[in-house]
Amino acid sequence: MNVVLDTNILVSALWTEKGNPHKILDMIGRNEIKPCYDYRIITEYRDVLSRPKFSFSARDINSVLNGIKAKGFSTIAKQCAHNFTDETDRAFYEVAVTCNAYLITGNSKHFPNEPLVLSPAQFLVLLDFEKWPVENPNATGNE
Repeated sequence: MNVVLDTNILVSALWTEKGNPHKILDMIGRNEIKPCYDYRIITEYRDVLSRPKFSFSARDINSVLNGIKAKGFSTIAKQCAHNFTDETDRAFYEVAVTCNAYLITGNSKHFPNEPLVLSPAQFLVLLDFEKWPVENPNATGNE
């Protein structure tokens, strides 16, 4: 399953080992999901994660980015016509659409209201549902 991680997911995952963003990052390491990206996304990841206010070590930043590049898929995204309040969000949406991927973000209001845009919790529920589909409660078992 292809995913695009908004930068805020990486910030949260590096900030604490507890929580859904870290679970999602771990899933990449276990090859359960495949991150998709382009050069704009990798550039933003590095720029944001390197901000002094976060105090992330260069080692941790490089480890995360190298893992995403090693386990993921680099693409040249198709441009879209949507308007974005923050133009840096465009890259994440365009890559998600190009790669038929879920866009996982903590800021869904920054993106078009579409089923491909999910919070970390929504994504994990979706994965759990795909793994353990809920049976139809109206089924009799005789179908």
